[in-house]
Amino acid sequence: MAVVDEAPGTGASYAAAGMLAPVAEAGYGEEHLLELCRASLARFPAFVAELERESGIDVGLRTLGTCVVGFDADDMVALDVLHSFQRELGLSAERVVAREARRREPALTPRLRGALHMAGDHSVDARALHAALRAVAEAAGVRMVQSRSAALWVRHGHAAGLQLAQGARVAAHTVVLALGARSATLPGVPPLPVRPVKGQILRLRGASGLLAGTVRAMVRGRQVYLVPYAGDHLIVGATVEEKGFDETVTAGGVYDLLRDAIEVVPGVTELELVETLARPRPGTPDNAPILGASTMPGLVLACGHYRNGVLLTPVTADAVAEMVVTGALPELAAPFTIHRFGR
Repeated sequence: MAVVDEAPGTGASYAAAGMLAPVAEAGYGEEHLLELCRASLARFPAFVAELERESGIDVGLRTLGTCVVGFDADDMVALDVLHSFQRELGLSAERVVAREARRREPALTPRLRGALHMAGDHSVDARALHAALRAVAEAAGVRMVQSRSAALWVRHGHAAGLQLAQGARVAAHTVVLALGARSATLPGVPPLPVRPVKGQILRLRGASGLLAGTVRAMVRGRQVYLVPYAGDHLIVGATVEEKGFDETVTAGGVYDLLRDAIEVVPGVTELELVETLARPRPGTPDNAPILGASTMPGLVLACGHYRNGVLLTPVTADAVAEMVVTGALPELAAPFTIHRFGR
């Protein structure tokens, strides 16, 4: 078994905040996606325990919940609408007044108007998770192949492996396409509705004790999130921009994120800004992943995870493994094949 990647661990997972938040991100018309996300979250404790045991790497699973806060009347309406939808679906979310939100997270500004608390929405250190996965894979004998250029090797209409630079080939009975936002750009791959959606993100240091769990906020209609990790670090993100594969960090993007983060948690002003970066998320027309068989024999799809790539890691791994071994997706993943988009 081999993994071919130009630069492992430097794509969207390198920028990801690592939120495991299916309840906070529940959206109308995305009930199947919500079910998939919740099933994946349920697998995370055992998944993380196995990874940490086999790799010796702490992946930073944080299980202290998520607060979604708002500032003005429109934000409160949006929170009410979200909470109503969550209750319709039987999801666990508590509507709390500003005082209760600040009791849970004392660093929140006293100017907030109200909040929702989701005790079951967690987070993980996405970079540590990737490092642990790679370590376990290599220990299991998976060969890591770095190549600047690659194309799908097709023989008699069947995916037969990858064609690398200088004529080298990696042969395979089954090829799993998991190139994130670049999945549709691999030469030889049938057309895929996967596009890049740019996100800018900030990493700060010195936040020890600032936040217990994740804070998501609506600041007069704008969204921002703050995710603590690795002791004294904090992630602030993230913009959503239809800018293709542009990975430029802009002054405006950094300004908007810092302005809104400071309005939510004033203590952010005192933190050290240690990293700014931008990466393309793999978007699809319905914001859901594409899993299972492609239109080409021998090519299995695991792409288009958009904002839920880290959260969907365990369930995607299980679904793709079952597909490769048995030729069929588990029932939970069946709504997410390429065939839902028609021709």
